[in-house]
Amino acid sequence: MKYAMLAVAMGLAATFAAPSHARDAAERWTPAEAKAWYARQQWPLGSNYLPADAINQLEMWQADTFDPARIDLELGWAQQAGMNTMRVFLHDLLWQQDAAGLKKRMDTFLAIADKHGIKPIFVLFDSCWDPQPKLGPQRPPIPGVHNSGWVQSPGVAMTDESQYPRFEQYVKDIVGSFGKDKRILAWDVWNEPDNPGGGNYDPVEPKNKTEVVAKLLPQVFAWARSTAPTQPLTSGVWHNDDWSEIAKLNAVERTQIEQSDVISFHDYGWPETFAGRVKQLQKYGRPLICTEYMARGNGSTIDGVLPIAKKADVGMVNWGFVLGKSQTNMPWDSWQRPYTLAQPTLWFHDLFYGDGKPYRQREIDILRTLSHAPRGVVPAEALSFPMQATGSSR
Repeated sequence: MKYAMLAVAMGLAATFAAPSHARDAAERWTPAEAKAWYARQQWPLGSNYLPADAINQLEMWQADTFDPARIDLELGWAQQAGMNTMRVFLHDLLWQQDAAGLKKRMDTFLAIADKHGIKPIFVLFDSCWDPQPKLGPQRPPIPGVHNSGWVQSPGVAMTDESQYPRFEQYVKDIVGSFGKDKRILAWDVWNEPDNPGGGNYDPVEPKNKTEVVAKLLPQVFAWARSTAPTQPLTSGVWHNDDWSEIAKLNAVERTQIEQSDVISFHDYGWPETFAGRVKQLQKYGRPLICTEYMARGNGSTIDGVLPIAKKADVGMVNWGFVLGKSQTNMPWDSWQRPYTLAQPTLWFHDLFYGDGKPYRQREIDILRTLSHAPRGVVPAEALSFPMQATGSSR
């Protein structure tokens, strides 16, 4: 109850900023407008966020399991680590179930985040993992398996065109209700739209998923843009070896690049791969935000990648914040080889244990150092670890 009161006090009063420019609501921001917006923000730094006690976005947001106290605790850890954003997934079924309730809980979340200096990026749709989402109590985690309870939005419902008016109403109501709220950083309209799903869900995945998404994604951008949000729209490119030329992209990627106000992308590779991705995308002349990175076993680490991003002024949002029901400390291959007899050598994702202890303090130190440094500046202490005397003369 006290958090509901906090939301009213902090959230509903004087939270809406006037648009920074008058424009046709259907127009994409120009590169100059996008750069001006980005220059007004702190360097975006954060995590993809799911509370430890939620297995997926439904469990995070449904009325019976929404946990403001836990969120407040965990976002406090994020603030201490120097973070100023969190990428947070919504779901169309939550809106269908209880639109007013969802928006009230979003306002509560925003009040808590604002208290901790965090402006979230909200994700409207997602094409990863289980394509058959169901409301109500969610299943428990599969032991030793990465993200075993995550659900897509809309999932298989995307093949039913009779559902499109509902999708449109969902997008327009959520973005329209919060599109001028200064507590929100951006809208990610669809996470990895043409992802084939992953896990063991192939038998129930739509067979023509890429074609369906290619037709639906431009409509989602148009629905969100029609509400004239003052925050930018984006959808992150995530696969392909070369993003430098539109002609080399598939239909979904072309929409992502051509409709995003600020360009976002995912990269879980080595630092040199990340640097190459940035160079490719800089050609489009818009601000860049990497909305997924950090897979330690793949070579994508805070130590290796984050200083490159800071120097290039690329916003960074790693996957996984706190160890919990999502079990994203387990690698992707845990779907084929569950880690039930032994833990992985390295955590794949995630930064904190469930009690707030860092998995590795050095990572938190780097996050904090880079977040406090001026734009584009990489302090020496974020690049090298001081050698301790060992007594050897060599």
